[in-house]
Amino acid sequence: MIKAGIVGGTGYTGVELLRLLAQHPEVELTAITSRREAGMAVADMFPSLRGRVALAFTTPDEAPLKSCDVVFFATPNGIAMQQTRELLDAGVKVIDLAADFRIQDIAEWSKWYGMEHACPDLVAEAVYGLPEINREKIKGARLIANPGCYPTAVQLGFLPLVEAGVVETGWMVADCKSGVSGAGRKAEIGALFAEASDTFKAYAVPGHRHWPEIRQGLNRMAGNDVGLTFVPHLTPLIRGIHATLYCKLSKDVDLQSLFEARYANEVFVDVLPAKSHPETRSVRASNLCRIAVHRPQGGDTVVVLSVIDNLVKGAAGQAVQNMNLMFGLPENTALTQIPVMP
Repeated sequence: MIKAGIVGGTGYTGVELLRLLAQHPEVELTAITSRREAGMAVADMFPSLRGRVALAFTTPDEAPLKSCDVVFFATPNGIAMQQTRELLDAGVKVIDLAADFRIQDIAEWSKWYGMEHACPDLVAEAVYGLPEINREKIKGARLIANPGCYPTAVQLGFLPLVEAGVVETGWMVADCKSGVSGAGRKAEIGALFAEASDTFKAYAVPGHRHWPEIRQGLNRMAGNDVGLTFVPHLTPLIRGIHATLYCKLSKDVDLQSLFEARYANEVFVDVLPAKSHPETRSVRASNLCRIAVHRPQGGDTVVVLSVIDNLVKGAAGQAVQNMNLMFGLPENTALTQIPVMP
């Protein structure tokens, strides 16, 4: 059995990790940390886990993290980098769901996250955990930078086009919408029901922290610097990301066949039939990314629609997918849940 620990278990990604790992036939939950809730039974905070998780929260200092085989960090940015080296030295594999190891350019990371990096040498070692691109590297990794939610939806949507070299990479637009859970489980005015319900707005248009992560991934796919405009929006949803992606064709190609061929062997990417319009509810609580590709009026503009659950394929589910690869398990172990309807 894989002994798994979670640092930061009281947020939305933490409870999603608990939900998925509690169903995993090869995992033994060993530790779950929270400074504020230390001593409280997990099932008292999350009644959905009654009868499935018997652990109580412990402080990070008291938790037996070094005796784990893998530790997930479901913490705010800047926490994982303080503890990762010690865990790696103890032979523990680490999967960080925050952004501490995602951006390879340390100066760029510091610019966007407003802090000095504690272990820049480990950033170079970290493997970016998007399995559809880095599967073989993930298998041999000891440190995974789990992708962000927006970057997952956007990169999977653009990937077949950029990889095949059939679009102009100097002009790419990602127009994205997220549910409120993407902001985390914290008391914040903008996330209050009366503030977020019955309204729709863009935010962080001058610059969002996920922009350099998305651009880094697209640059790698293209082999050159891409031009990317990324505009996020907040919607009155709890879960879900909908990315509407735009680019210009540079070569004539059968788009439907291109996407179907690229993702034919990807268990968690579902290319929908031509003329489809995926909905966020079609992936709710699942590790799926559903994609549709369009060429409006037969012109040279490609429109890709990509939807994921931001807490699963955009966070905890992808982290478990990466863990499965790291430990030589079938990639879909404990991740075959059917999306929840309605």
